Amino acid sequence: MDVVNVAMRPSAYLVDASLYVFRAWHSIPPDFTDVDGHPVNAVHGFTRFLLDLLERAKPTHAAICFDESLTTSFRNAIYPHYKANRELPPEELKRQFEYCREVAAALGLTVLTDSSFEADDLIGSATGVLGKLDCHAVIVSADKDFGQLIGDRVEQWDFSRDQRWNAHGIKQRLGVHPTQVADYLALMGDAIDNIPGIPGIGAKTAAILLAHFETLDALLTRSDEVAFLRMRGAASVSQKLREHAALARLSRQLTGIAMDAPVPLDLDGYGRRAPDDAAISALFDRLRLGPMTRARVRALG
Repeated sequence: MDVVNVAMRPSAYLVDASLYVFRAWHSIPPDFTDVDGHPVNAVHGFTRFLLDLLERAKPTHAAICFDESLTTSFRNAIYPHYKANRELPPEELKRQFEYCREVAAALGLTVLTDSSFEADDLIGSATGVLGKLDCHAVIVSADKDFGQLIGDRVEQWDFSRDQRWNAHGIKQRLGVHPTQVADYLALMGDAIDNIPGIPGIGAKTAAILLAHFETLDALLTRSDEVAFLRMRGAASVSQKLREHAALARLSRQLTGIAMDAPVPLDLDGYGRRAPDDAAISALFDRLRLGPMTRARVRALG
């Protein structure tokens, strides 16, 4: 585990909620149903995750960030094929996402969603705000894309593996510095998000190129020099960079996390409130969440 030194300042936990909803959806059988008979397996798993987080971290400030912009992200306007290879969530999962937002809100947590910005952008914008407020941010996710946000006041926590890392940890994991992560991702592309990148350039080659040229712009401007680097296939890589420079620049527009999404601008906007007992009672009745889960909520105080 990386050693993360944090000065005595407030900490806010920014949760990549969709990751944990999908994990629960895929790992828990659809045997749990609400009062109307609809599956709520993802909700049960996500609720347990939230309670685990609250019990372990005891956050005073937190925001639970969801993806609402599956087809309406600003990235879709830049590149219509962005995430076009992904199947949209089925109706039963859409219903569960709404329940998950309700659970988070009832537990007293700030819920952030937007139709134009993804959860990554909400989290990125929140880190920018929190930094100005002298508040430490902890991004709760395993997604490598968040590496570009890591710095003196921002760390990442893979909650499931209980691993935390700072900027030094990004270099160890990806071979590049946080300021290079978006360029690194643009070079490689991403089949999951349908980001093209440069064909034939993988993680190792991308890291070597950025170690030498520092930025994607410098690399593309000086792509002829790549042929003379001491690396396997240097001449071929140089040619690919020249042929696909436009794809790389397009990809860079997609991999960069936006910092101007609408998020709370003061610390109170991230403050954790007391659970709403009435909302929890009605919601948990609908979800058929049992007495042990209710007892855990009561124990939060």
